[in-house]
Amino acid sequence: MPYSIDEFTFDLRQNVAPGHTWVTSGWTTVHAPPGSVCGVGGCFAPPYAAPDAELAIELDVGGHRITDGAAPGVAGVGLLYAGGTWRPGRIVRHGTYHRRHQGELVSLRVESTLTPLYGQAGFALEVEITNRAERDVTVALHPQADPGGPRRVPLGEWGWVPPGPGPKAVGAGRWTWQAGDVTVELVHEELRQDVPAGGTAVFALAVRVGGGTLPGRPRELAAEATRRWEQRLAQALAGVPRLASDIPGLEAYWRGSLASGLVCLWDNPGFITSPFVATSGVDGGALCSYAWDTGGYAPHLLTLMLGDATTDVLESIMKVDLTRHYAIAPDGTGLGVAYAYSGWSLVTLATAVAAHHGISSALVTQLHDLVEGLDARFTPAGVLRDYGTQHNLLEMRSTGWEHVVASPNAERAWCLDRLAELSRVSGARLPVDDLRARARDIRSAIARELWDERAGWFRCLYPDGHTELVQHVQAFDALRNGACTPEMTRAMLRRLRDGSFLAPYGVSSVAADDELHYELGDTDWSGGGAYTGESPQLALTLWEQGEPDLAWNVMERLLWMGSHFPYFPQEHYCDRPAAPPAGRRVNIVAGLAGAEALLTGAAGVRFRPGGGLVVTPAAVPGGGLELTGLAYRGHTIDVSTASGAVIVDGRARKAGEVIG
Repeated sequence: MPYSIDEFTFDLRQNVAPGHTWVTSGWTTVHAPPGSVCGVGGCFAPPYAAPDAELAIELDVGGHRITDGAAPGVAGVGLLYAGGTWRPGRIVRHGTYHRRHQGELVSLRVESTLTPLYGQAGFALEVEITNRAERDVTVALHPQADPGGPRRVPLGEWGWVPPGPGPKAVGAGRWTWQAGDVTVELVHEELRQDVPAGGTAVFALAVRVGGGTLPGRPRELAAEATRRWEQRLAQALAGVPRLASDIPGLEAYWRGSLASGLVCLWDNPGFITSPFVATSGVDGGALCSYAWDTGGYAPHLLTLMLGDATTDVLESIMKVDLTRHYAIAPDGTGLGVAYAYSGWSLVTLATAVAAHHGISSALVTQLHDLVEGLDARFTPAGVLRDYGTQHNLLEMRSTGWEHVVASPNAERAWCLDRLAELSRVSGARLPVDDLRARARDIRSAIARELWDERAGWFRCLYPDGHTELVQHVQAFDALRNGACTPEMTRAMLRRLRDGSFLAPYGVSSVAADDELHYELGDTDWSGGGAYTGESPQLALTLWEQGEPDLAWNVMERLLWMGSHFPYFPQEHYCDRPAAPPAGRRVNIVAGLAGAEALLTGAAGVRFRPGGGLVVTPAAVPGGGLELTGLAYRGHTIDVSTASGAVIVDGRARKAGEVIG
């Protein structure tokens, strides 16, 4: 059974995201101001940005004005916000007004549907008003539009920070404004209607932004955007399995993880790829493709969602000079600085492409050359590499995980082994024996030069000989990438306990008992929480290491997110169910890592670069999960962790058997 839009419905009363709630069509993104029933804030639709635009609605009922967005408390006498729902492609909010005026009751139920437009910049707003009083009324809608400073921003300039406003637009007509070559137009249908007792009236408006507005009535524009979302969702999730579980919160978490990926896909044909995978983007920020989180956190889920287009995404990032940049803008322009994890991320994505669709020898050769060039960008330290300061690494605010570090040196070794494997399956003529030998040397050097046996953890080496021991979650990536002996592994796993890395609502990026480095101001990488992709990736690492109980101990701490976010933010706290109140943290494509961990970890679906598949479901404490409808190279696979069943094309197969 295909997924439907309604399966991703989220009750906004449960939302703990600190910022405004955004909704995207894959062309335009727009936000709904908090506490407002009908209000609309800024919108972004590259190349157009209207960050400070506002639309407010006032109602006139029998000559009495009713404002929207009443302030909290008994003094609030306007339209009262009463909740709403978020779905991919639209936000529905509702409110109530129930007051007497000169002895007569005015009682209205108001519901608005905010829909970002597809194929052009802007949004539609439909307002449904139900007259709950016992007398007929006439309702007039009064839109209060402020276009702010809309402007055209070249695609190459859409980076981490949302574009700011330009010069203030000036009026060019009753409902039209102009700012340079950017036109803002408000169009509407009937703004005054008679509403009988118990009756309902629907008003429709649209705001369009661009170099020239396109035709279409507001309701038609909204219907077209909704139809497009249904198509986008059907295409993106056609091969993604459906999860069912008796574990409380797991199904909601799975859907929230998928939604996190869906809202990062953009369809504008002017972008370097379509779909274009943005790192974030719903608030106009990080509407760029970062090699690290695009490829590194959920390569198989992303490949299932993009299909053959995954190769285009991979090649688009490979076109930029990664010795100078870590991301690409929507037109392919390089952004940022060299990043230590870029090569590993692209090899990870290429490995998924090879497994699901096959990969050409030319692309493998190109990838090899890119990785070697990026490797040469960083200073040798014997067989290891010095990756520099936080500028090129995790961006901790303390001195710590810098220079010669276990990760990403361990990722280097993994990349060399994986390139050797990709060479074999693609027919590329890479120096396979040399690649594997170098990988072994790197792993040996990590254990010999960076491991502190007494502390049971890795040290980081500075050029001046100083060493730093940081209890950082990134060290577990060295475990995942094969750099740890069994003794090292046991020592590291002992740190996965409450009061150290583990907390009630997730994992801390720096262990809470690391007094030198743990802090609460940067939950992303310095403690008190973690980057959203990191905790599920740790759970996946534990499943891969044959530690299913410990893996679930990590995973179950994250399930609250599905009930409290419509899509996952960049980072979240681990000591309480919330996200930080400030910063560019609205959404993140690495939210897909949760679904990736459940698919390839708990369900044990392991995709092989040559196209084979091995499924070894792990027992999940406290219940089970079933994944049905996984599409892989012409096969349909169903998996149950409760029974251990593996069904391929309707026939039972043995767990651990090579399929394909």
